[in-house]
Amino acid sequence: MTSATAVPADPPVDLWSPRLRAMTVGSVALVSLLAFEALAVGTAMPTVARSLDGLGLYALAFGGPFASGVVAMVASGIWCDARGPRQAMWHGVVWFVAGLVVAGAATTMEVLVVGRVVQGFGSGLVSVALYVVVGQAYPEQLRRRIFAAFAAAWVVPSLVGPALAGLIVEHLGWRWVFLAVPAVAIPAALLVQPGLRALTATVATRPPAGALARIGWACGAGASAALLHYGGQQRGVLAAGLIAAALAGLLVCVPHLLPAGFLRAARGLPTVIGLRALASAAFVAAEVVIPLMLSRERGFSPTGAGLVLTVGALSWSVGSWIQGRIGSPRSAATLPRAGLACITIGTAGVASALVPGLPVLPAVLSWSVAGLGMGLLYPSLSVLTLEQSAPAEQGRNSSALQLGDSLAAATVLALTGAVLAAGASPGPAGYATTLAVAAACGLLGLVVAGRVVPRPTP
Repeated sequence: MTSATAVPADPPVDLWSPRLRAMTVGSVALVSLLAFEALAVGTAMPTVARSLDGLGLYALAFGGPFASGVVAMVASGIWCDARGPRQAMWHGVVWFVAGLVVAGAATTMEVLVVGRVVQGFGSGLVSVALYVVVGQAYPEQLRRRIFAAFAAAWVVPSLVGPALAGLIVEHLGWRWVFLAVPAVAIPAALLVQPGLRALTATVATRPPAGALARIGWACGAGASAALLHYGGQQRGVLAAGLIAAALAGLLVCVPHLLPAGFLRAARGLPTVIGLRALASAAFVAAEVVIPLMLSRERGFSPTGAGLVLTVGALSWSVGSWIQGRIGSPRSAATLPRAGLACITIGTAGVASALVPGLPVLPAVLSWSVAGLGMGLLYPSLSVLTLEQSAPAEQGRNSSALQLGDSLAAATVLALTGAVLAAGASPGPAGYATTLAVAAACGLLGLVVAGRVVPRPTP
């Protein structure tokens, strides 16, 4: 009698297993580079504008890449669903690097803006493709961990990016803020490449119906977003008119790019995407007002106010780490509820800094609570998006998730600017109003968070 041969068990899979190690390192590196460039440019741009005598195009240097990124997110979603993430990823890296080279070599502000637009388009392609890579390459039990790693990849650039960019500008020149990044971006993309080869055969080969129309609506949304960004940097009647026109354009275009039922918080994916937008709006509104409030009302130096923001970034990373290591929650709504509760309490608590005689510490702790909430919320919503997406719709839905996030942030930034500029100078009333809006966004999300659970199919 012959004994049966035992079949060896599959080795446990984690983010650093041989099959996923290169993919993980390359993906996290790409996220870090996108984050660094997004944060570093803000530090370098005043010097760039003076050097190229281009202050008149300063706003367009930020609004242009944002608009092209909106179009790229939609295009990348369509592309990934039709042919897998490999081509979208590589094209994104090429556009991103080409834009950086053009911007770094620019001799006029017009050329630099062109480079920034190209760079923004590449960033949009890569950001969506990375989500589809997670959906196709990583098993479900690892998705919360890889999204936590993506969140951590934003933390280091947020801590050192502006300071490092400042040192580069002072000692090497502003051009190297753009030209140094390709040296790391290309090797990072090469690390991802082997794993991408296996992901293209599982999807269709034709774009879905209506793809061309979606690109058209994305162009309209991108133009409206750029106008919103520009209007938010103006003052008076001009600002009000531009913001109103931009919001009207977004209201017309965006419903064609997000899932049906988004505005009424329909169960399932529409609410998942809506919660991401509300959380982004809440956090960005508070983040913008904190440095100004602390410097004007409490006499903080720019460094001191920046350190308070750093507390929020660190706690965001902690929240991401926590959600990536706890067991599966009993309900899909558990982590979103916990995150939104922290965001609501935290953004409201920041207003304690406006109370005369009260120490600033409660406001700082409140901001750390808000950051913790974002860390709990963001990766969990990313995971829910992939869970509630058919394989052929992961690109479209990942695009919608990031699109809602970006447009909500842009809208609240423009409106915050208008609120703070309403008086002769920003004051306690403007700060309190902005923080109240931030807390209200978090509270609205908390109210509808249970609707992330889809209706059971009969």
